[in-house]
Amino acid sequence: MDRSRNKRQIWLAIPLIVIAVGAVISFGRHSVMADWRTASREPLGIAPDPATTKEAVAQVYTARAFSWRGYFGVHSWIAVKPTGASGFITYEIIGWRAYRGGNALVIQNGVPDRRWFGAEPTVVADVRGKGVDDVIKRIDTAARSYPYTEHYTIWPGPNSNTFTAFVARQVPELKLDLPPTAIGKDYLPDGKLFARTPSGTGYQVSLFGLLGVLLGVEEGIEINILGLTFGVDPMHLAVKLPMAGRIGLIGS
Repeated sequence: MDRSRNKRQIWLAIPLIVIAVGAVISFGRHSVMADWRTASREPLGIAPDPATTKEAVAQVYTARAFSWRGYFGVHSWIAVKPTGASGFITYEIIGWRAYRGGNALVIQNGVPDRRWFGAEPTVVADVRGKGVDDVIKRIDTAARSYPYTEHYTIWPGPNSNTFTAFVARQVPELKLDLPPTAIGKDYLPDGKLFARTPSGTGYQVSLFGLLGVLLGVEEGIEINILGLTFGVDPMHLAVKLPMAGRIGLIGS
């Protein structure tokens, strides 16, 4: 009896330990900015320069969310540049616009690699060259068909990551593997319980973004519990932890 009780306690302790490890790593990677008005929005120069890059480019970026939310998750957006274009077009969902009764979908010309109110962006998908102009057209069509342009919920969605995942599912050429910190990516529109993964290389089951399982070639195996993602990516030798994000193993 005691042995059985001890086993249960161990199994209950494992996820708590994992979350604690993730929290420690997250707190080391993110700092809270006191005022969004003074937080940096400077570009970092990681996007290709349209002046020297004539080929078509489609990218997806993530950056830690502003303020305390950044300890838990990231904000994501999409950037595209058609062949020969002089600049990028960005697509993203901005929550405060929905809170004020407006359209949360923002499509605009601009620099794609700006800091997100102090947080450094990371490129999580990058496709270029032949055929990407068609990809860009389908990104635009998918973005404009997003069903929650007037609704935004930080947790469990729909939010900016719900939007990015929604577009990616319709454009599998992106092969997008959103990080486990992209809370809202598993919120499936229209109450669906089953869908392809954002990368288009597998399938997932999700209950309103609160509970689910995902299996994909790009993503690996993920379990979502109350919006917190735990996972393993065997192909890229990485583990996925809540708050901490994706952690590569043995230098991968």
